[in-house]
Amino acid sequence: MIRIDDLGLFLRSAALGSFTAAAVEANLLPGQVAAAIKRLERELQVRLFTRTTRSLRLSAEGEQYLPTARGVLEQLALGQERLRGDNAPLRGTLQIAAPSDLGRNLLLPMLTEFRRQHPELTLRFLVSDQVTNLFRDPVDVALRYGWNADANYIALPLAPWNRRVLVASPDYVARHGAPASIDDLTRHPCLLYLQNGRLHDRWELGAHTVQVAGPLFSDDADVVRRWAVAGEGIAYKCWLDVYAEVQAQRLVVLLPEIPGDVYPLSFACPHRGQMSRAVTQLYQYLNQQFSALERQ
Repeated sequence: MIRIDDLGLFLRSAALGSFTAAAVEANLLPGQVAAAIKRLERELQVRLFTRTTRSLRLSAEGEQYLPTARGVLEQLALGQERLRGDNAPLRGTLQIAAPSDLGRNLLLPMLTEFRRQHPELTLRFLVSDQVTNLFRDPVDVALRYGWNADANYIALPLAPWNRRVLVASPDYVARHGAPASIDDLTRHPCLLYLQNGRLHDRWELGAHTVQVAGPLFSDDADVVRRWAVAGEGIAYKCWLDVYAEVQAQRLVVLLPEIPGDVYPLSFACPHRGQMSRAVTQLYQYLNQQFSALERQ
């Protein structure tokens, strides 16, 4: 008979790529996790992981079984919630993934406050500019920028009005002046973002596209924002990423009369018959928080 705890350790080992890391997280010994995986493999009569001395990755059968295991645990959690009723405290673990800059600088205090409101809930917060695979990674919610072109998951709107804006520090503007037009950007050092090997050096503003250049670029959007605050150049950032800096006057918006790209923020989760109470309440809370940040 398959043990529920073994399924949970299978999911965490797959996510972390290590029996040792899964053991540390669960306060177990690595040998206990390895034994749990062996029990599960014995019950299923397949090899779930391909192991070498340096790596651990899912086998083809493990990849196939992963969504089934996750679905079993999700249905058990939903069943427990129904038994407790709608007024019961939120419990369990909620796993949330978010882009680097948004996660560290805007979402972090929001999630901290949400956790204070629900003290029996455990939050696991994953911050990265790499796009999370909602079906491979054990994530309940992923906050994503851009338009949803994947019908395999639910994408609820959080900030459909979000746009990119040009920003620089007051110190930079005092030293170099502000661009008077889009074409002026070619005469300024621009701070560039690198994502999945692609350098974002063609900036679209309204009906205009400009090729920009600069000596600094990073694959971490938070680094790009920090360079802008430090006065190293002009950045083209999502409004949500720079909202707090503009409010604190550490950054100023340049060419505000020219609208930047619309870049909506969505609350994405795997397709389910019913979202858990924790996911539903988190969405309602964040929707209220983000609605107050819309740029006028």
